[in-house]
Formats: sequence, C-alpha cells, structure tokens
Amino acid sequence: MGCFTFIKVMMILFNLAIFLGGGTLLGIGIWVSVDGKSFLDIFGTLSSSIMQVVNVSYFLIVIGAILVVIGFLGCCGAQKESKCLLMMFFSVVLIIFIAEIAAAVVVLVYTGLAETFLTALVTPVLKEKYGEDDALTQIWNVTMSEVHCCGLNNYTDFEGSPWYLENNHTFPGPCCKSTVPCTNRLAAQTNVSGCFDQILEEIRTNADVVGGVAAGIAALEVAAMVVSMYLYCYLDKK
Repeated sequence: MGCFTFIKVMMILFNLAIFLGGGTLLGIGIWVSVDGKSFLDIFGTLSSSIMQVVNVSYFLIVIGAILVVIGFLGCCGAQKESKCLLMMFFSVVLIIFIAEIAAAVVVLVYTGLAETFLTALVTPVLKEKYGEDDALTQIWNVTMSEVHCCGLNNYTDFEGSPWYLENNHTFPGPCCKSTVPCTNRLAAQTNVSGCFDQILEEIRTNADVVGGVAAGIAALEVAAMVVSMYLYCYLDKK
C-alpha cells in the first residue's frame, strides 16, 4: 500500500507539472496570437516581424493543448483512481510515442522518402505563395538566413513564384549568399544547399545532443506509461 501511495503521489505531481507547463504555453500562445505587438513591447523584438511571432504562437498553442490534456488525464486519473482516465492517459502517451518513433524512422532511415514527400508538399506552396503571403515569406527568409540554405531543395524551388516574377526573375538573397541581384546564373554558381539537407546535416553534427534529448523524452514517456499501467492494474485487482 505504501508503494502504491508513493507512486500515486509522484504521478499526480509529475502530471500536475505537465499540466501547469502546458497551460503556461497555451496561455502564451493565445496571448501572442491575439496581441503579438504587446508581447514584443514587453519582451523586446524577438523577431523581425509580428507575423513570424503569430505563427510561432500556433505551435505553442498546439503543444500547450497536448500537454494540458496529458497532464489532466494523468493527474485526475491518479487522484480519482479512475481506470478509464488512466487508460486514456496511457493511450495518448502511447500514440505520441509511436508517432515520434515513426517520424524518427522516416527522417533517419527513409531520408529520400521524407525528402520526396516534403518536396511534393512544400515546393508547390513556395511557387504559389512565396512573395505573396507575407507570413510564409518572412518565415522562409528567417529560416534561410539562419540556417544558410536556399529553398527546400535548392534555388529552383522559387522559379515561377510571385517573388521571382516581381523581381525580374531573380531569387532570394540567401540563394546567392546575400549577393543581390541573385540571378539564375549566380544562384547556380553559388550552389547553396537546400534547407532540408542543411537541417539534416545540423542534426548529424549535433547527433549526441539530439539523441540525448530524444532518449530523455522517450524515457519519460515510457516511465509515464509504466506507472499509469501499474496504477491501472493495481486498481483492477482492488
């Protein structure tokens, strides 16, 4: 009984921390989405445009909502000793764990497949929206400048885009290492790598750090599933 009580309390505290953390991220995401300018005024210019921050807010909202759901199910399931809530908690964490494993396998083992999928998905968007959609254009500009890359695969991803047509058939500056105008010939000679390859290279370079963080997250998820299943089985025996 002492072991069960200890694990139950740890489960409650652990998931309470997750719930509060998720609530904080959710609140910040909603705040930035509704009033990004005030957020920038208080915390400083964190980006070169409000639109970029607004897009980051959507990411915070999604992550925060997921953490709130997980924290609520785990905390209430342990507190109320509800087998239904504990099983729901186990199922949600298991789904996230499987999705993470699948994503890692696709990116690391089936890199070519991932690149083909992203090319089919992202390239048409770049050709249609880059230079026309301010938010998308800003996000890609910041990404290319920070990662030192050009497009998803290379400069040809921007051919036919609104930017390309409005700027005398030239490409964004990062495609020519910030040399402007970035003509077709100069972009071909500069041969800046695509962002997909560059990001993969960064991951490989920092494989130890990325692997450590991924292993830590996976271990926490496995531990959470084991504890929730232990509580479930204990309650089932009662």
